[in-house]
Formats: sequence, C-alpha cells, structure tokens
Amino acid sequence: MAILTVRNVPDDVHRALRVRAAQHGRSTEAEVREILAAVVKPEKRVRMGEALAAIGRRIGLTNEDLAVLESVRDKTPAKPLSFD
Repeated sequence: MAILTVRNVPDDVHRALRVRAAQHGRSTEAEVREILAAVVKPEKRVRMGEALAAIGRRIGLTNEDLAVLESVRDKTPAKPLSFD
C-alpha cells in the first residue's frame, strides 16, 4: 500500500477528524482512509463495464453482432515496446 503524508492540516480540521474517528470507533488515520475512499470511489460511481453494457443494450447489440466483430478482429499479438 502507498503512504500518504498530508501537511499543514488546520488544527480545527484535525480536531474534527479525531472526534469523527472516535464516533466511528476508528483511529484518526483509519478515518482519513475511509473518508478518502468514500470520496474518490463512491458506491454510485459509473463503472466502465456496466456503462458499456448499457450502451450495447440501448443500441440493440446482439450476440450475433458480437460474433461478427470477433470474427474480423485482428488477433495478431502486439509487439512489445523496445527501449533501445
């Protein structure tokens, strides 16, 4: 896991974090992790796979359409990058 250091947190914000952490029975550090996760990965976020599936349903793609796409897809393996 990555380590994150946050500097210059105002005293009143730090106090509020400690109170909030105590209310939830967590350490201040655990509370900050929970807050960050909730903000950057909300439960109602758009998930790429679900969004693409919804588009496919909306435009009426069928399994037959996907089979046609698969049959014409280039299956040649990609060449690895060279850093020489």
